[in-house]
Amino acid sequence: MRTPLRGRHLLSLAHHTPEEIRYLVDLSRDLKRAKYAGTEQQLLRGRNIALIFEKTSTRTRCAFEVAAYDQGAHVTFLDPSSSQIGHKESIKDTARVLGRMYDAIEYRGSSQELVETLAAYAGVPVLNGLTDDYHPTQMLADVLTMTEHTTKPWHEIAFAYVGDGRNNVANSLLMVGAKLGMDVRIGAPRDLWPDDALVKRCEEFAAESGARVTVTDDPQAAVVGVDYVHTDVWVSMGEPVESWDQRVEKCLPYQVNAELLRATGNPGVRFLHCLPSLHNTETALGTKVAARFPHLAGGIEVTEEVFESSANLAFDQAENRMHTIKAALVAALA
Repeated sequence: MRTPLRGRHLLSLAHHTPEEIRYLVDLSRDLKRAKYAGTEQQLLRGRNIALIFEKTSTRTRCAFEVAAYDQGAHVTFLDPSSSQIGHKESIKDTARVLGRMYDAIEYRGSSQELVETLAAYAGVPVLNGLTDDYHPTQMLADVLTMTEHTTKPWHEIAFAYVGDGRNNVANSLLMVGAKLGMDVRIGAPRDLWPDDALVKRCEEFAAESGARVTVTDDPQAAVVGVDYVHTDVWVSMGEPVESWDQRVEKCLPYQVNAELLRATGNPGVRFLHCLPSLHNTETALGTKVAARFPHLAGGIEVTEEVFESSANLAFDQAENRMHTIKAALVAALA
């Protein structure tokens, strides 16, 4: 099997055509069906993959490891305590070393510049497991999940992201929706809108695909008529705890609750979240935030009522991370 994306990086989806994204989603679906049917073929036997994690992870690490093992590949996990990256060795040198030993490299960390440097110097495919700017493997999982729960073609799907509109999930949803001809909306406070340059770039993608791109500070206008409502935590990894004081006040109107879902006017609207989610006080952070803001004890960016309802597709998304990451690995290496 030789795929049309063999040897390609996966850094943001900005350089993937709609047809290439569709190929990855279709391949994800095929690999998922094969896994469930017990007919999966190992296309990556003998391959070795380095997993660089400068940020902690549950879903991304597990998804990469299981995807690789299912396909017969081997992985090496590198975290800040088990490598010299950034301490005694530059990312350029690391790229040139690992590229001699491994067939592909995954990177999860803060800087988009770092993952692009890896790609420039490694000589092997590099996959972005998350940076502050983009989360492309999550986007493939989100598109697969939305596809599985509707009979609509992509250009008829409408979805909204509400909350902090500047983070990697919002950026990536805006991009993938614009690439695929969807009706994509971002609902966020004005000072938490996506970067103007990114919006302009996505509007250019939309002009080619027929997508509709909307950025608004009106949460109800953002969600009216949509099929899916996405959100994410209001304070991202690495931001100080003090950020909650200002962020809660700004983002509370964008909390995904029963009222906001009713505002869609769609009784079949579904909810998506990349996880982890602060929907109750069963975590240390959730407890800390609720102690500071007692009115959020029932959920922060999403309420417990919505999260535990039949509208929630977050766990389908979580599983689909593994299938779409597997597709990205197979496409790059098979």
